[in-house]
Amino acid sequence: MEKKSALSAFAALSQETRLDVFRLLIEAGDTGLVAGDIAETLDVKQNTLSANLSVLLNAGLVKNQREGRAIRYFADTNGLQGLLGFLLQDCCGGRPELCQPLIADLTCTDKDICA
Repeated sequence: MEKKSALSAFAALSQETRLDVFRLLIEAGDTGLVAGDIAETLDVKQNTLSANLSVLLNAGLVKNQREGRAIRYFADTNGLQGLLGFLLQDCCGGRPELCQPLIADLTCTDKDICA
């Protein structure tokens, strides 16, 4: 992940409602949640939620899928993995080999070869 993308992700998560939405979607896992359920769970108005979901989408932290008239949202694990990889890429006091196993686990997208 490039610095500009990381800054966008951090900015998106630096607002309380967006952080709550993202954490809720992480918890929901692969099933995700429709926008109405997110709004109800977090007690957020639909128009406020829509604006916040748009910021998270643009930051690459959530993705969506239309289901008839509803839109289902999911945490974008690739975006999260990229952000975590960005944070850890220079860790361990100049000894990246110490952190490399953690970075590889967090940023691996093919779970068949990562396990």
